[in-house]
Amino acid sequence: MPKVTLFKQDGSETGDIQLNESVFGIEPNTHVLHEAVVMQRSSQRQGTHKVKNRSEVRGGGRKPWRQKGTGRARQGSIRSPQWVGGGVVFGPTPRSYSYKLPKKVRRLALKSAYSSKVKEDAILVLESLSFDAPKTKELVKVLNALNVDEKALVVTADQNETIARSANNLQNVHVVSVDQVNVYDLVKHDKLIITKEAAEKAGEVLS
Repeated sequence: MPKVTLFKQDGSETGDIQLNESVFGIEPNTHVLHEAVVMQRSSQRQGTHKVKNRSEVRGGGRKPWRQKGTGRARQGSIRSPQWVGGGVVFGPTPRSYSYKLPKKVRRLALKSAYSSKVKEDAILVLESLSFDAPKTKELVKVLNALNVDEKALVVTADQNETIARSANNLQNVHVVSVDQVNVYDLVKHDKLIITKEAAEKAGEVLS
C-alpha cells in the first residue's frame, strides 16, 4: 500500500498514512487520462458558433439575369455560395460537443490521476484543515508551511465554504470537496493537498 507523510496544518510532520492501493497505488493509464481530459474540455465548449447559409442571407430573391442567351453561366441568386456575400456551405451551426465516457473508464481515469500524483510525489495529506473565518492570509500561511508555490488543488472531505472563500483571491489555488474532484483538475494542478478524511473517503468510494 502506498505510504505518504501526514502533515499538520502548520507544516510539521505527524507520521505516515497508508492510502488505498486500488485508488492511489495503481499504474496510471495515460490513454484513459487523456480521454477523460478531452471529454471534459469538450463538454466545456459553448458551441455557439454560427454562419448563414444561402436561405438566411438577406437579399438575392431575384434571378440576376435571364437563363439563356447572355453567354454567361446560369445563375439563380446573388446569394449562392459561389458569390461574394453569398451563403456558406456546410458552415458551423450551434451544437453541443459534450459526450460521455463509460462509468468504469471515468473511474479508472480518476484512480489514474490520484495514483500519478502519488507516483510524482505531488500529494500532501493533511491531518485536518480548518479556519475560524475566511481569510486568504491563513491559507497562504498553510501553503508556505508546506512549501507549496505551484498550482495547488485543495481537496476537503465535505464542502467547506470557509476554505473555499479563503482561496478566492489566490489565482493558483482551487478548493473542491472530494465528491467534486475531476480528472482535469487533478492533471492541471501541480500539487494535490488533500485532508486525511477526504483521502479515506476517496479510497472507500472508488475502490
